[in-house]
Amino acid sequence: MRRYGLVVWVVVALVVGLVGSTQGPVGAQAVPRQLRVAVGIDADRLDPAEQTTTTIANIVDYMFETLVDLHPTTQKIVPKLATRWQISPDGLTYTFTLRRGVRFHDGTPLNAEAVKFSLERLKDPKVAMALRFLVQPVQSVEAVGEDAVRIRLNKVTPTFLADLSTTQFAIVSPAAVQRAGDRWRSAPVGGGTGPYVFKEWRRGDSIVLERNPNYWGKKPLFDEVLFRVVPDAGTRLTQVLAGDVHMAMLPPAPDVKGLRRNPQVKVVEAASDRVIFVAMNTQWGPFKDVRVRRAMNFAVNKKAILASVLFDLGTVSDSPCPPMMFGYHRVQEGGWPYSPTRAKELLAQAGYRDGFQVDFFTPTGRYIQDFQFAQAIAGQLRNVGVRANVTTMDWPSYVAMIQTPLERTRIQMLVLGWAWPVLDCDGVLYGQFHSSSHPPRGLGPAFYTNPRVDQLLDRQRQEANVERRRALLKEAQEAIWNDAPWIWLWSQKWYVVTNRNLDGVLIHPIEKWTALCEPQEPAVGHHCVNWR
Repeated sequence: MRRYGLVVWVVVALVVGLVGSTQGPVGAQAVPRQLRVAVGIDADRLDPAEQTTTTIANIVDYMFETLVDLHPTTQKIVPKLATRWQISPDGLTYTFTLRRGVRFHDGTPLNAEAVKFSLERLKDPKVAMALRFLVQPVQSVEAVGEDAVRIRLNKVTPTFLADLSTTQFAIVSPAAVQRAGDRWRSAPVGGGTGPYVFKEWRRGDSIVLERNPNYWGKKPLFDEVLFRVVPDAGTRLTQVLAGDVHMAMLPPAPDVKGLRRNPQVKVVEAASDRVIFVAMNTQWGPFKDVRVRRAMNFAVNKKAILASVLFDLGTVSDSPCPPMMFGYHRVQEGGWPYSPTRAKELLAQAGYRDGFQVDFFTPTGRYIQDFQFAQAIAGQLRNVGVRANVTTMDWPSYVAMIQTPLERTRIQMLVLGWAWPVLDCDGVLYGQFHSSSHPPRGLGPAFYTNPRVDQLLDRQRQEANVERRRALLKEAQEAIWNDAPWIWLWSQKWYVVTNRNLDGVLIHPIEKWTALCEPQEPAVGHHCVNWR
């Protein structure tokens, strides 16, 4: 852990590079043997069921596959390990027909028993599934012969089919899981069906995957993919410009405009569903008082920080849910207004006329300019008397802190982002604001509790009528916004910079990089990128 007093210009990034054949400057035409992916953070674990972080889930997706997938451009559910499915008229029974001839990396066959094992495993308390609410509706899983699976729900869940496309629902080899034992989290050898197989994880340095020669879909172009941990965004950008890497995720924000004009690289951009916020522990000291939490929102000038620190690579939040999601409701036009005067008034009313001191945690290299904007926020809070001590740490330690239960948590205030893999407000609201999502059962570090919000979120999860469900989500968003468990910041834009020869890279609005394989199946997959 490091404590800083000065701004350090470090940004999240992801970079892809080449090795094997002769490496040269950008523009070299030879297909590299190894695709290098440099990420700004290290993994905390590689078990698909236990994923907490989109970037790491993106890596895991190279190895593991789900029954269905979400098409990144149409947002429709498309086949993956299941070729077709039926939903009963009452919405409680889902029957999937599995793709034939698919084998796990360990050579064992994909069959109904493997699917049953994978889904039932998600309810095992020994499996640290941070998003366990996703599997709560599952009452039973039945193998119907070798090639069909019947899932029965205990309640109607409109988002269930889409939820099955998330990394956490990946199908794993029972034999591989049992063989690996405690090593499964760090070395999932033989466990997936995806286009790449696990080779090595050197903590803090890199993860290496090898091509699956027996992959059931389109054959991968590269022999290996290496994910290298490179926290410094400037270093990643230097590498892509020098031809040492092929793609950089979120290079330094000040350089994006110039990169758009650089003929040696391509900037691939897309809107994102990631909301960036500062969570306040609503069970800690001053933050127990809603007036203090509202004061914190009035004290931060989001538009100024977006312009000066993020170079406008974001849009100010005006709701707990981002605009591109089903159920979004604009609660407050333009977001919480900037008013230091109003912030001071509220603090005084709450008994904090002279402010207070708070520990403020932020990652470095996870979100666009994360450490930098945390420093800017701390500076603005000082103007109203709140002394925020900014501290950063590596990402695995950060995730471990987030997952610590209330009675042992160090969290008073922290930076976090939330990008839900299904474009539906359910995942944002339930995953962060339902009381069942308090750590360690979930990933809601504000420890927010409102019985009325719980009731609204529970009801909308079972409401099949679209308009009634939309109304429930609207009421929940208004209540949460007024309770102010977060300092609402912005929805960040998402972009990668690629070597001009790397073709077909597609940005999913859920902040994953992928490519289209159509007309082949699967319709979507990282392995379908091309080299021109």
